[in-house]
Amino acid sequence: MISVDEALAHLFSLVAPLPCESIPLQDAAGRILAKPATARRDQPPFPASAMDGYAVRADDVTPGARLEVIGEAAAGHGFPGNVKPGQAVRIFTGAPVPEGADRVVIQEDVTREGDTITLGDRLDEGPHIRRKGIDFATGDTIDAPRLLTPSDIALLAAMNIPQVMVSRKPVVALISTGDELVMPGDDPGPDQIIASNTFGLKAMLEQMGASARLLPIARDNTASLEMAFDLAEGADLVVTIGGASVGDHDLVGDVAASLGMERSFYKVKMRPGKPLMAGRMGRTAMVGLPGNPVSAMVCGHVFLAPMIRVMLGLGATPAPRRTARLAQDIPANGPREHYMRATLTDDGLTPAERQDSSLLSVLARANALMIRPPDDPARAKGDRIDYIDI
Repeated sequence: MISVDEALAHLFSLVAPLPCESIPLQDAAGRILAKPATARRDQPPFPASAMDGYAVRADDVTPGARLEVIGEAAAGHGFPGNVKPGQAVRIFTGAPVPEGADRVVIQEDVTREGDTITLGDRLDEGPHIRRKGIDFATGDTIDAPRLLTPSDIALLAAMNIPQVMVSRKPVVALISTGDELVMPGDDPGPDQIIASNTFGLKAMLEQMGASARLLPIARDNTASLEMAFDLAEGADLVVTIGGASVGDHDLVGDVAASLGMERSFYKVKMRPGKPLMAGRMGRTAMVGLPGNPVSAMVCGHVFLAPMIRVMLGLGATPAPRRTARLAQDIPANGPREHYMRATLTDDGLTPAERQDSSLLSVLARANALMIRPPDDPARAKGDRIDYIDI
């Protein structure tokens, strides 16, 4: 039995960053930018008015000054002439500031009669001009790797970048195993339950940026498992759920070995999630998760999510840990690293009363996995302790 850190090191050795691909910018939200993107223009591409008002020469801006209006500048329609002393151009927000002007007087400070304006007695400091390239300049870059947010997409569009290079989505094949399982919506027999693990893991992995394939349930026999592995062909990662323990009906390890899997490890010193198995089948990584639903989901957060990050080019790092104060006293931990379902509020971190690895309702109410190191002593309310956001 190996530690969580040792298991992660083995898992990281099974995967590598995937190739990148070019996609339209409109499809890039939530993808990982794989190569830096370079601005193809300045923003703004010209000195632009930040207010509605009049573009003038700063030397002419004195209370009571009278100026001649010689034209108009609007967004998309600049004034082609030059502003000379004693002149002004009516201007609107976003319009190019005409040559010769270096100040915009806001319209609230101006009185206009025909083609003549008179500046008011109180004038703000201005100049209300956005200089060329104040947002970004040609050649500025957005660095990679980077998870592209809606704000990034807007910036890339403004940079006149229609296509971006992103990491290819890892393809993960998910295989539930067991005669006891039926799909949601089916009618279970008296000894059967609903398959839930693959649905939760699919949602988790796709939220991470992977493309997850939900394969048919593999029954507890060699032929069914072999067919499931055949259907997983082409995936970057194959994840089985259940059947990885040592019972008479736990056949996943033996069938995978017969198909060429080179096992990296079996069993991790943690709870929940002890019967974890991993290895490689040709060029494809394989992870065998325990069948208890909470165990599978916890292992998804602790092990699968970091593997996906590696394949997306985001580096080999464990799930990010935070610290919070305990909201109550807790007893000493046992010999295995314990990932306890917990709730983080303004009062601190509170572990759930029930930690049975079959209780999905407890997991659904939790927003954190509180981490207890092996043989961690009893902790008092107010002590700081590590957790993972879920």
